[in-house]
This record gives sequence, C-alpha cells and structure tokens, in this order.
Amino acid sequence: MMNVPASHTAPDPLDAARDVLQRLRMRLRAAIRGRDEVIDLVLVALVADGHVLLEDFPGSGKTTLARALGESIVDDQAVDGIASFRRIQFTPDLLPSDITGTNVFDVETSQFSFRRGPIFAHVVLADEINRTSPKVQAAMLEAMAEKQVTVDDTTHALDELFFVIATQNPLDLAGTYPLPTPQLDRFLFKLVMHHIDRESELAVLDAYPRPNLSLADDLPTVTRTDVVAARKLVRQEVHIAQAVKDALVDLARSLRADPRVLSGASTRSLVLSLPALAARALLFGRDYVSPEDLEALAPFVFEHRIECAPGVDDSGDVVRELLVPRIEALARQSLRR
Repeated sequence: MMNVPASHTAPDPLDAARDVLQRLRMRLRAAIRGRDEVIDLVLVALVADGHVLLEDFPGSGKTTLARALGESIVDDQAVDGIASFRRIQFTPDLLPSDITGTNVFDVETSQFSFRRGPIFAHVVLADEINRTSPKVQAAMLEAMAEKQVTVDDTTHALDELFFVIATQNPLDLAGTYPLPTPQLDRFLFKLVMHHIDRESELAVLDAYPRPNLSLADDLPTVTRTDVVAARKLVRQEVHIAQAVKDALVDLARSLRADPRVLSGASTRSLVLSLPALAARALLFGRDYVSPEDLEALAPFVFEHRIECAPGVDDSGDVVRELLVPRIEALARQSLRR
C-alpha cells in the first residue's frame, strides 16, 4: 500500500504582516478611544512608509496616539541615540539644529562629534509644525523626504523606520506659518480630528485613575524589524490591478482639469498612494486592492494637495465628486490576481 504524502498548504507570506498590523491596532485602540478610523489611517501610513499631518485643537489625543504607537514598537536593533518616540514642540524661535542635532567639540580628543537631535527616533510627533519658521520647516522637509539630515555639510542617515506624525493649528489662528506646498506633498495623509462621541468620552473617564497609555501594556508589541518587513511584504505581495492605477491617474488628471481647482495633485501623490492602498487592503484582510480602498483613502491623499478657487469651501467634496465615476468603473471589473 502506497503512502500518500499529506498535502501542505504553502504559508501565506502576508500572514506575518497582517499580524503586525493587528497587534498595533489592538494596542492603539486600547489606549485611544473613539479614534478607530484615525488609528487605521495612521497604521496604513506607517506600513506604506508615509507620514501623517493632523489638524486639531489641544486635548484631542494626538500625543497619546503617537506615544502609544512608539511604545508599541520594540527596538530590536538597539542603535544608540535612536529612541522609540520623541515629541518636538515647534515654536517660532526654534532652530534647525534644535531638531537635527549639532556638532559638539570634545576637549579630550580635540575633535567634533555629532550629537543627535530629537528627530532621530522611530516615531516623531512634530507638534504644531506650522508655528515654526520656514527654515526649520525646510530641515523637516529633508528628513521626511530623504530620511536624512545635513549638519555642517555632513549627511546623517535617519533610521529606516522613521515615521512622522505632525500636527498643525488651523490656519486662521494667530502665529501660524502655512506649510509650503512641497512639504504638504510629503505627507501621505492629512486628517482632521473632531471631538469623540459621548460613549468614547465616558470610556476615557471610566478608565480613571489608570493612565490611558497603560491600558495597552498587557497586549503584545511588535519589533522594528517586524514593521520594516511588513512594509516590504505589502509592496511585494498585495496585488494592485492596472485598472486601479488607471483610476488614480484619471482622478488626478480630472482634478487638474476641473475649473474649481487652481493647482492639482502631483505625480508623487500617485506613487505614494499605491503602497497606502495595498496597506489598507492588508489591514482589511485582502491580498488585492479593491474600489473600497480607493474610495476610503483618496480624500485623505488628495485634499491637502490641491488648491481650490475662491468660493470653493471644501476641497474634499471636489475629490469625492470626481472619484464617483472611477469607483463605479472599478466596481464592474475583477481586481483580484
């Protein structure tokens, strides 16, 4: 009698990446109540290797969100001078060296050595980024775009994981410097945080006297290596059909041609959209991008990148309106592998 070998199903390479996202999601939802959509978008940006801009008012939970994310990622590389989380408070008198670091003269060796600034961290909260000068904003632009900083003509690399959550005050408040278009374009998403609902506020109060951040302590963490690996798997293993790319390009071109739009979205925004769509598909249990992913993410990707004509109150409405025919066309097609 012949022995028939047992069939083995090949392991899904995306399982590990899904597990990373789910562990982070559970920890953040335990620490921050009523922000499930924001948490999902932040995780999508993290795995897509993008950055997030939050527009909010004080006390909305942005620091708790950023710190909870930083504390959920364990540094298994143990690189000196790289923290899991740093918060930088931007003020009008801040200097570029205050965030990037500076060269310090060592009397014993008679040499200069580089002392890293707070931007050398895995997760950086750039608080009130539009209250600082354009010179400091330019230093942030290099860090976000190239994952490096330049001090005294010497370039210093940031960690591969480097992820920025920046907040800005509404532009009608005094003492703000509007972010230039090139820096806005470096943010994958712009999110506006509103007040949480009544039940969520009660849940925050009911947790007293235990600090909100400690609510996630009993849940499993992830490692820096886990997150970096998840980024690579998302790009390699989640399928993006040609029809999705066509829809992205057609949406961008229709935004540029619309008379309500003075300045349209860049090609960079389309490139950054692809890993974001793939990351969201993975977060919701799929190995392919669906119309739902494009519909969910497009307003957050394009709204802050377009400049509308006077009299147009909401650029997001313009994006959603022009998105409708693209979503309808995608829904009639098969987008699986």
